[in-house]
Amino acid sequence: MPQSSVSSGRRLPFVQLDVFTTRALEGNALAVFPDATRLDDHEMQAIAREMNLSETTFVFPHEGDGERGVRVRIFTVQEELPFAGHPTLGTAFALRGQSGRPEIRLQLNVGTIPVRFEESSGQPPFGEMTQADPTFGQVHDPARVAEATGIPIADIDPKLPIQTVSTGIPFTVLPLRSLEAAARLHIDQQRASEYLRSADGKFFFCVTRETIDPTARLHARMLFYNGEDPATGSASGCAAAWMVEHGIARSDEHVLIEQGVEMKRPSRIFVRASRRNDRVVNVRVGGNVVEVLRGELFF
Repeated sequence: MPQSSVSSGRRLPFVQLDVFTTRALEGNALAVFPDATRLDDHEMQAIAREMNLSETTFVFPHEGDGERGVRVRIFTVQEELPFAGHPTLGTAFALRGQSGRPEIRLQLNVGTIPVRFEESSGQPPFGEMTQADPTFGQVHDPARVAEATGIPIADIDPKLPIQTVSTGIPFTVLPLRSLEAAARLHIDQQRASEYLRSADGKFFFCVTRETIDPTARLHARMLFYNGEDPATGSASGCAAAWMVEHGIARSDEHVLIEQGVEMKRPSRIFVRASRRNDRVVNVRVGGNVVEVLRGELFF
C-alpha cells in the first residue's frame, strides 16, 4: 500500500487475545480496540465484520467512572450485543495491562460488570466476572424444539429441562444425551431463530453431561449465525444458574464447562452460582486470557 494512503487515514491500535485458555491459538479469539472515541456505530460494525471474530470490543476510555467502570461496546459480525462473556473477560484483561489491579469494572449496555483477577505462578492471569442475577424463563417442549432445530428428538436428554435463562442475554439451554449427539449437532438456524423469536431466547446453548475431560461437568456447543462459538461466557453463566437450579451442581461449587473442542479451539470455562433463600444468585464465570497479537487498523 502506498505510504500516502496510510498516513492520510486514521490509525487504530488493537490487541487480539485468546480467552478461556492458558495456551495461545486455543480458546475464543477477541479483538479489543482500546480507544474508539472517534468511531460511530457504522464504523464499529464494519470493523467487527473485518476482524471476523465471534466478537470485537470498543473501549471509550474517557467515558464512565470508577464506580460504573470504563464504557465498552460489544459487536459481533452482525450486530451489537448488550453483553457477552468472553469479550467482557478479555477486555478487562486488556485494560488491566501490567498494572496488576485486582479488579476492573466495565460499563456495558446491561450495566456494570466487575472482573476480578488472580495471579498464579506459571499461568496467565485468571479473571472471574460476576454476571447479573439470572432470570429463569420458559421451559420448552422437547418435541417443538426438535421440530424447530432439526435436532433428532432421540438426541435430546429427556431427564433435564430445556429452559431459557438470562444473565444479560437469554440463552435456551438444550441438554443432549451424549457426546455422540453433540458431535453430530446441526441446527436449522433460520427455523431455530424463528422459534426463539416467538419464545424468549436469543440462541440455543447445547450441553451434555458426557465430557471429554473427566473433570468437566458439561460439554457445550453454541452454533450461531453461520458458524460456531469456541467459548460462550454469557451462555456459560446461564448454564451455571441452570445447573444449580436443577441440581446438576451444588451452590457455589466451582465447575468446568468444556467448549470449542469440535472446532479445534478447546476452551475451559469455570463457573459457579449461589443458592440463597431458594433463589439462584451471584453467577460467576471465569477463565484465563492470553495475548497473541498487537497491530493497527487504518482506513
